[in-house]
Parts: sequence; C-alpha cells; structure tokens
Amino acid sequence: MKFLVMIYSDDQLLGELPSGQFDHMMHGCFTHADELKAEGHLIESQQLEHPVTARSVRVRNGKTTVFDGPFAETKEYLAGFNLIEAADMDEAVRIAQSFPWSRTGCIEVRPIRDMDAVRERVGA
Repeated sequence: MKFLVMIYSDDQLLGELPSGQFDHMMHGCFTHADELKAEGHLIESQQLEHPVTARSVRVRNGKTTVFDGPFAETKEYLAGFNLIEAADMDEAVRIAQSFPWSRTGCIEVRPIRDMDAVRERVGA
C-alpha cells in the first residue's frame, strides 16, 4: 500500500530550536530517507517552500479567486511530504514516527487511493 506522509511545521516551534538543531534534524532526515529508500519504503520526498510563497485558487459560481498563502488559516502549514510504501497503516505510522518533525508540528499519514481502480470504475 502507498501512503502520503505530510509534514506540517509550526514556525514558532521551529524558531525555538537551539542554534544548529534544525540543520542537525535535516541531516538526520536525509540519512533516514536514504535508509528508507534502500529498504524499499520511500518512493519520493520533497520539501516545500514557505507558505508565504504559495497561491491558493478557488472557483465558485464560475468566478476564479487567487489569493496569497495557504488554503487554511493555521499555525501549522504543509512543509513537505514523503510518498512511502508500507504493508498497512500501522507500518506507515511507525515509519512516520521516525521523523523528528512531529516535535515541531504534525505528521499526517493518509492512504493513497488506487487511481487505476477509480479509472476502471468510472470508465475513464
């Protein structure tokens, strides 16, 4: 099964890290990502730019609105993601727990829908 592991960050908590701790955590993440990739668990991972660089798009009643920033008002913002392969949700959560970012935000683990099955169901 594939799971999307979304990393949410809180700037206040990141700012409270001791000097050099962020880089230390990132180094550990890269090392761990290499291990997960070698084990066949990590398919892809990316870090996102800060939310101030984002644009959100909504279309309502035929009218398009584009506005700055993330879609939702929140202290925590989507900072990056990992696409992983795991046997089940329990294993996916164990993998997600190995990332340090749960201390400075939140990590959401969500199953990936089988798009081939959806395509077949809708006749696309």
